[in-house]
Amino acid sequence: MADEYGKSIDYSKTINQLKENLDKAKNMRIRAETRMEQLNKQKQEILKEIEEMGVKPDDLESEIEKLKNSIEEMINEANNMLPMDLIKEGNM
Repeated sequence: MADEYGKSIDYSKTINQLKENLDKAKNMRIRAETRMEQLNKQKQEILKEIEEMGVKPDDLESEIEKLKNSIEEMINEANNMLPMDLIKEGNM
């Protein structure tokens, strides 16, 4: 068989290549679906853990901000409790 430019066309080779590509695409889709299921399951587990900690998922951002502020306050408190003048003198 030849195309309009006189080149020989091997339809069976083309069809086989199409089948291979289709199989690859199917496998990729199956892997993607499986991964999505795993991620959704993981998401649900994380949301459950968050709720068990007494935090609503919608309030997560504000809760993180509260915790950051609390940590910063505790660090500042700890720094203020240190006798820096004695520590500086001890390094001389």
